[in-house]
Amino acid sequence: MKPNTNTNKDRRDRKGQRPKREVSEFQQTIVEIARVTRVMAGGKRISFRACVVIGDKKGRVAMGLAKAKDVPMAVQKAVRQAEKNLIKVPLREGTIAHEIRSKFGAARIMLKPAPAGTGIISGGAVRIVLELAGVENIVSKVFGSNNKVNNIKATLHALASLKKLKTAKKETKAEAKSE
Repeated sequence: MKPNTNTNKDRRDRKGQRPKREVSEFQQTIVEIARVTRVMAGGKRISFRACVVIGDKKGRVAMGLAKAKDVPMAVQKAVRQAEKNLIKVPLREGTIAHEIRSKFGAARIMLKPAPAGTGIISGGAVRIVLELAGVENIVSKVFGSNNKVNNIKATLHALASLKKLKTAKKETKAEAKSE
């Protein structure tokens, strides 16, 4: 009898082919990778913390923050965490509906809608979030903190708390009734 050559690690199908990897609909950007240490009785234990932002450029965006013993594993864990925490950003003609201010920790942020052709006037980690969310025209300002993680969390909090947009169909029906 021939021994089974397929192992659980290999995961090949009957034809000897490896399974196809799922193609993600999200683009991902690694914002920060930090080496962190934990002091134990035998010395220091080193691990890596990855901060990743994912988005589909159609109004969905999220952030993941995870630690692991090596960098690729930390990035994978962060992406998986981000996929669980997606938020939907209500966009109107490539920008947000109204000005909003938000705070997380010491990081404060202000987002303002901008006319078409302005582009993304923003810097640092906030720009990454806005690009991956699909915002085309916006002005932003960061106050108080240079901490990338807190600035991203403040931005996501601001985008999540934007008022939901009314559709154009409802507005035209309301105008037709009033005439």
